[in-house]
Amino acid sequence: MTEENPPESPDEEPAHGSMRFQDPETTKPREPTLAEQRARRKAMEEREEAEAARAEAEAKAATRRKVLIGSGVTVGLVGVVAAWYLVGTPQEVSAVCTDDSGTVVADDNCDDNFVTAQHGHYDSGTGFWIIPLANGGYRQYRYNYGGTGVVGSHVAGGSYSAPSSHTTVTTKSGTTVQRGGFGISGSGKSGGS
Repeated sequence: MTEENPPESPDEEPAHGSMRFQDPETTKPREPTLAEQRARRKAMEEREEAEAARAEAEAKAATRRKVLIGSGVTVGLVGVVAAWYLVGTPQEVSAVCTDDSGTVVADDNCDDNFVTAQHGHYDSGTGFWIIPLANGGYRQYRYNYGGTGVVGSHVAGGSYSAPSSHTTVTTKSGTTVQRGGFGISGSGKSGGS
């Protein structure tokens, strides 16, 4: 058997199409060509531009997230303030004093000071002011909230259930029965201020 390519000596130039062994410890790498240098520089520039673009996109996304979170907090805070304002803003209801048959009477009959001066009292169990009469009987009076009518007529509409403590209740004569508002509660029985 004959060899097509006999072993070469290290000093000889290899024949075309053959490969010779390179020792990594002693072999010097060749200098890159001008085209290879340009290609490397261009690749580095493209990589730097891509990294800069990615960093910019991440910064924009972070800013967008912060704005959205801030907007959500702002909307939530506005909602809380609006709800607090609505709850804290008292509604106003007009009250008329009526007797136990529903006839409108003078506002004095539902005033603690007047009732006490008449030797009467307020019964919190029934919600009536009770005034004793000279013949041994008594009369009962209470507020109708939201109803209308003039003294001597039967009350029209309204309710005998006291409104929430957030509601300001006044009489036609201008007396405030209950001051409403956030955190303020009224007894609903005094003819007060």
